[in-house]
Amino acid sequence: MVPSETHQYTGMVKLLHHFQWKWVGIMAMGDDKGEKFVQTLEDLFSQNDICIAFTRRMPIQSNILDVVNFYDFFTNITTTLIESTTNVCLVSADAHMMLDLQVALNLHASSSMVPLNKVWVMTAHWDFSMEPFVQYLDTQVFHGALSFAIHSTEVRQFQNFLHIQNPHSESDGFIRIFWEQAFSCLFPNTEQGTENTKICTGEEKLESLPGPIFERSMTSQSYSIYNAIYVVAHAFHAMYSSRTKPVAIVGGNHLETSKPQYFQLHRFLSGVSFNNSAGDEISFDQKGELRAGFDIVNWVTFPNNSFLKVKVGRMDPQASLDRQFFVDENIITWQTQFNEAVPLSLCNEPCIPGYSRQKKEGKPFCCYACARCPEGKISNEQDMNDCTKCPEYQYPNKERNECLPKDLNFLSYKEPLGISLMILALSLSVVTTFVFGIFIKHRNTPIVKANNRDLSYSLLTSLLLCFLCSLLFIGQPHLITCLLRQTGFGIIFSVAVSSVLAKTLTVVLAFMVTKPDSKIRKWVGKRFASTVVLCCSFIQAAICTVWLCVSPPFPEWNMNLLPEEIVVECNEGSANMFYFLLVYLGFLALVSFLVAFLARKLPDTFNEAKFITFSMLVFCSVWVSFVPTYLSTKGKYMAAVEIFSILASSTGILGCIFFPKCYIIILRPKLNSKEQLKRK
Repeated sequence: MVPSETHQYTGMVKLLHHFQWKWVGIMAMGDDKGEKFVQTLEDLFSQNDICIAFTRRMPIQSNILDVVNFYDFFTNITTTLIESTTNVCLVSADAHMMLDLQVALNLHASSSMVPLNKVWVMTAHWDFSMEPFVQYLDTQVFHGALSFAIHSTEVRQFQNFLHIQNPHSESDGFIRIFWEQAFSCLFPNTEQGTENTKICTGEEKLESLPGPIFERSMTSQSYSIYNAIYVVAHAFHAMYSSRTKPVAIVGGNHLETSKPQYFQLHRFLSGVSFNNSAGDEISFDQKGELRAGFDIVNWVTFPNNSFLKVKVGRMDPQASLDRQFFVDENIITWQTQFNEAVPLSLCNEPCIPGYSRQKKEGKPFCCYACARCPEGKISNEQDMNDCTKCPEYQYPNKERNECLPKDLNFLSYKEPLGISLMILALSLSVVTTFVFGIFIKHRNTPIVKANNRDLSYSLLTSLLLCFLCSLLFIGQPHLITCLLRQTGFGIIFSVAVSSVLAKTLTVVLAFMVTKPDSKIRKWVGKRFASTVVLCCSFIQAAICTVWLCVSPPFPEWNMNLLPEEIVVECNEGSANMFYFLLVYLGFLALVSFLVAFLARKLPDTFNEAKFITFSMLVFCSVWVSFVPTYLSTKGKYMAAVEIFSILASSTGILGCIFFPKCYIIILRPKLNSKEQLKRK
């Protein structure tokens, strides 16, 4: 009377999964039962990612002596086990199967003096005490083995029952036969000769027998027999009770009992349900199978051929899903060669985090290579089939086994580059303010008046704003700063370049007015310069207005531009409008450069044409180199490139146009006179 074998197969799979044993061998007899065992496990393993290293079917035989060359037969068994890389073997533990395996392991241990390091996982069919021949074999070859056993509980008074057994009792002849076999003796009145044989006295102690010969605790087989007897008794009781009914007769009642039909006993057997003396419920399911599970037993053997069976777990199909399988690996004793650690049984070393499994051609799926995760992907567990991509806001670490949060990338006031550019911009602003102060203080001097004082003020103001507007490119971008960055820069620079253009045209027109009968005298004056500045600046303002209305800039977090950082930048909205703004500035600068270049040789002590030519040459050089540099950089360095271009071009205008005048005003004041102006 045993539970369904399906639960045992399920328990084996769960046991392998628990210890992560994915590379195992299978051994069974070459009969129908062994074939069913192998076929069932193969099907279950293919569904649960477990690979079979080898399958060994033992030939059917009634006794190992039937094999002609039994030494070669057992050598083949051990060769298969030695050559296999698996550490775990599942055995269909039939009596002949286990006897053959034990003989093979003993022969190997005696010939090589080195035991086979395997974890044996056996079915519930086998027990050391079932084989009398094993007393001559070393049981330590199975030290640390695990086996399934039909669930059993110690029955009260069982030990007392063993103590009162008397081999002289005539009621049970089996006791006498067992006694002679167990103690290797004969009783005096036996039919066999006792001349050279030890005499049984009946006083021998069962406690002195080693475990393989007689196990004093109730085994799972004995427990099954014990329950089976009670099940039959309960079934007979139920059957007889159903056949007995009262009938009326004159003067009273009596019971009439119909004759029982013993073939009907099966119907009553399936309906039996009771609690035995150990407290376990005994009942059957709809298929007539016992509602019971399996214990998982750890075999601990000793040099004197004694052993302990330690229950380390259970497979209980009647429990809830999360409690059906249980094993306590902390109390399991493994073979000494495993150093008391849980053995591994894999075809190859597991792929560590940072790597993924790669299939090997012609090998089982449990045998694989380990490939490093590609760029941008990670694996944070062992033996992952594929690497996973990090979220957009994270990136893989160097080992590619963890995703790290990306840092924000923008030109900050707290980093050295941002601090340096900020100090440079503020310093140039101070210098511009200082120059502006010099011009205001000496506004009535000839050199200031001769170079169009109002245009100089306008140019210095726009240059000051140019230096300050570069600060909009430092710090985390927000909507306001994104809207003001390029548009503010474009309009302010257009005022500056327009002022330079107006100054150049003023110089040219001034010399053309001095010619006789000149008709352009009416164009020379403050109104002309103001008109040039306003018209040129208005066109740039119109471009910026259209840009803000059609596709305005906005702050954006670019997750993909840099692998390890989130670039916080201003999306220009319309890149074409941005480049159109630059093209218009370039056009104004080019016109200023050409006009100044043509007017560079005009005779005038305070002629600015040469200085304007150099300033526009610097301006154009800076912004021509800006475009490819800007397009080739990423992240915060794009803002740094534009800041540097703004500061460099503005400094070029400030230095080329105003520093020579400041030199004359401060260091050479004698040249700042009407006499010097009229010398030529």
